Amino acid sequence: MTITPAPTATRDSWPQRLLRLAGWAAFVVLGTVGVWFGTFAALPWHLGYTYDPATGVEHGPWIPWQFLVCGVLLVGIAVVTSWHRYWPTVLLMPPSLTLAWSVTASSEDMTGLWLVGAGFMAFGSVMGTLIVLGITRFARPEHALPRSPFAGSSSVSLRD
Repeated sequence: MTITPAPTATRDSWPQRLLRLAGWAAFVVLGTVGVWFGTFAALPWHLGYTYDPATGVEHGPWIPWQFLVCGVLLVGIAVVTSWHRYWPTVLLMPPSLTLAWSVTASSEDMTGLWLVGAGFMAFGSVMGTLIVLGITRFARPEHALPRSPFAGSSSVSLRD
């Protein structure tokens, strides 16, 4: 009869963890900017606008489904990232979205009020991101909760 030794503890090295975290951060930042400019390029944003020949300015309401498509894609990025326990990287989404929006808005705005819009965009995206993080955290099943870095241990239910 042979007795097999207990498995030794295994833990990812710091470079591996840092590389994985950097990959998720790049996914969030590039995905957020890509969603904004991708929906901006692919969807007819000015479809609901009317052109005023007297002033030479387009005006009118944006169409809600355009923002719905962009929002659903951004929520998808946040959920996927936070579901895989890389929630700190989701906090890169609001500044990325605000910066992408600011590039678009500042190029079209002659009044300088895009700065006010950037503030609203930053506040709204921070609040939305925190809500998605909270919902995702409590929606994850118990088997998806973070585990101890040592092999064969039980899950930790209150800490990431």
